[in-house]
Amino acid sequence: MTHAPAVLILMAVLAYLIGSISFAVWVSHWMGLPDPHSYGSGNPGATNVLRTGNRKAAIWTLLGDAGKGVLAVALAAVTATLHQQGMAGLALVGLAAFVGHLFPIWHRFQGGKGVATAAGVLLMLQPWMGLATVLTWLTTALVFRYSSLAALAAAFVAPGFAYFFHGGWDLVLGVSLMSALLVLRHRPNIVKLLRGEESKIG
Repeated sequence: MTHAPAVLILMAVLAYLIGSISFAVWVSHWMGLPDPHSYGSGNPGATNVLRTGNRKAAIWTLLGDAGKGVLAVALAAVTATLHQQGMAGLALVGLAAFVGHLFPIWHRFQGGKGVATAAGVLLMLQPWMGLATVLTWLTTALVFRYSSLAALAAAFVAPGFAYFFHGGWDLVLGVSLMSALLVLRHRPNIVKLLRGEESKIG
C-alpha cells in the first residue's frame, strides 16, 4: 500500500501517453489520406475522417480511439486491484487517457474532441453506464443527424448514468469532469448549432 500513490501516478501518466496516440492521423497516413488537421473541422477524429468519403478509415479511427480508452483502464484495473485503489483510481486513469486524446503530446497538443475515447473509458469503468451513454449518443445521432448534438446529449446524461449504475461519487466526479471537458471542446459546434450552420452526418 505504501507504493500505491506512486503506482497510480505512473498509471495515469501511461494512460495519458496512450490517449495521446491519434488514430485519425495514423490511419490517414496509413491509407494515404490527408492529415485530418488540414480539412473539414480540423478535428482529428472519426467524424472528420469520414468527410474524406473513406468509411473504412473512419471506422478504424473510431475503433482505435475507443480502444485506447479501453486499454488504459484495462491496464489500470489490474494495478488498481493489486493496490486496492478502487473506482477512484480507475476513474483518474480513464480521465488521464481522455485528456491525452484532447491534448496529445505526440501531436503538439492538437487533439480531438474525445467522444470515442470517452466511450471506451466509460464502457470499461462501468459497462452498463457506458452502454447507456453510447445508446444516448446513437439515438440522438439517428434522430437529429448531428454528431456534435449527440455528443453533447451523451455528455449531459453520463454523470446521471454513473450515479444510477454505480452510486459512488468517485465515479460520478470522474465522469462529470470528462463531460465538462467534452462540452468545452464542442463550444464551436454549439455556436454552429445555434446558428443552424452545423454539418449533419452524411
